[in-house]
Amino acid sequence: MPIYEYVCQTCKQEFEAIRSMSQKDAAIACETCGSQDVKRKLAVFYAHSGGSAIPGTSGGCNCDSCSGNCSSCGH
Repeated sequence: MPIYEYVCQTCKQEFEAIRSMSQKDAAIACETCGSQDVKRKLAVFYAHSGGSAIPGTSGGCNCDSCSGNCSSCGH
């Protein structure tokens, strides 16, 4: 199951919870103050390959002149 990050709108405490995807936006109480005014945080991540392919991603660009950052193909 995924780990979701939440922030309490009352006390501003951030916490994590392991929940099923179907429960990600279901009501949850703040672990610190018990408030029900809790919002799920947007999870972001960054991956850098140093020019190598990252497993699980689509291949690279198909245009001949692209260096991997191309507006014509989107890669």
